[in-house]
Amino acid sequence: MKAIFWTSFTMMITILIMVLIVNLVSKKSFMDREKNSPFECGFDPKNSARLPFSLHFFLIATIFLIFDVEITLLLPMIISMNLSNIWNYSILLLFFLIILLIGVYHEWNQGALDWLK
Repeated sequence: MKAIFWTSFTMMITILIMVLIVNLVSKKSFMDREKNSPFECGFDPKNSARLPFSLHFFLIATIFLIFDVEITLLLPMIISMNLSNIWNYSILLLFFLIILLIGVYHEWNQGALDWLK
């Protein structure tokens, strides 16, 4: 039991020392204004480095991603219907599609799918 304790203790101390060494070696701090500014061929930037982000585009992309993942869940279910009880799979598939349709209706009703906002 003592050997396991000392082995784990030694490993923890070694890992801690390695992390401290990496932190000391890797930190580079330049207090120069030119080094901290974004690079634009050596000139001062004319515009802000941060661009405004369209929240509506993010919402549409998230909805697309969610429904895309759900469709990838539906395709194997259709293929495996031949191998199992068709009534159980039909009920499960119908339930899954109803949940998807309710989600689309809710997003449509909230106006999240309108591009012309």
